Amino acid sequence: MKINILRAILIVLLITQMWVIFGFSGQNGDESGSISRKITEAVTKNISSIQNLEKQEKEKVLKKIEHIIRKLAHFSLYAIIGFLLMSLMSTYKLKQKNRILLSCSIGLLYAISDEIHQAFIPGRGPQIADVGIDFSGVVVGMCVVLVAISFYTNKTVKRENHT
Repeated sequence: MKINILRAILIVLLITQMWVIFGFSGQNGDESGSISRKITEAVTKNISSIQNLEKQEKEKVLKKIEHIIRKLAHFSLYAIIGFLLMSLMSTYKLKQKNRILLSCSIGLLYAISDEIHQAFIPGRGPQIADVGIDFSGVVVGMCVVLVAISFYTNKTVKRENHT
């Protein structure tokens, strides 16, 4: 019974995360850019080496930082997807390679569908590079779970061997 509750929680969290990503992808280019710009300005507001630049030079630097922040956002949102997918798959009695394959497949398909979704949003468009960044996030999120499980399993086995 406890495992079913855990699965339900993980499914709800996964669907919620996918909904958040869908919402971000549904923003038009201006809305999305405005959010990225606000975050960039907040991050750089106390960095005097940026703030003291000439207006045009400052704008170039801010655009580069904004681009990095956007890509980090992609990566981070999808790392959560990978974490939740692998956590969910780990609650089932499957071979490890099948857990990995399923998690990777679902994560990649969602990243592709997200980029296709953006093709229909004004001022946005699909980018293959974003699929790669998104999928990299999925893999890192999965790896966090796999390392945690491995660590826990090794610790449990050592404890059992010492008793």
